[in-house]
Amino acid sequence: MPQTPRLPTWAAPDRDAIEATSAELDRMTELAVRRGACLAAIGRGRCAAAARTAEEFARRWEAAGRVVLDVVTWPEDAASWLRQATRLANADPDVWIMTGAPCGWAQMTRRLLWSTRWRPERTIVSAALGTERAIRLVGASYLEGLSGGNAAGGTWTIAGGKLTRAADGTGTAG
Repeated sequence: MPQTPRLPTWAAPDRDAIEATSAELDRMTELAVRRGACLAAIGRGRCAAAARTAEEFARRWEAAGRVVLDVVTWPEDAASWLRQATRLANADPDVWIMTGAPCGWAQMTRRLLWSTRWRPERTIVSAALGTERAIRLVGASYLEGLSGGNAAGGTWTIAGGKLTRAADGTGTAG
């Protein structure tokens, strides 16, 4: 566990996420459905791309007869992210969906790990967060089982402390 949920000062905040592609959203939805999930909680950064990605995932999820329990937004910079992390974790869904800019997501994820019962193996994130840089900000060893889709519709996961592509060859390792 990191000694503090705060990132070191060298981790300059990035304010923008990359909006998910349709293929990426299809893969994220498929991953959640394959896990047997019916209840989702969505966490997102506050930039426009993260908002659109979260809204589109929620629309697809609910159109398939599933339920979004809550949508929690977090700032890129905050004193602690505790309020947002507690709210997201307390939804206790079958799956957490997360999207946003890497630094804000890393801060939120570190707070989730530090202060809640959130589990990465029950979480699917957007491709903007499935990069070596984003994973390194949290620490791959703390994210075992985290997975997501990439822009082309492939799959990636954190396994054995590494960002890896799917065995079917559809994923890319950021």
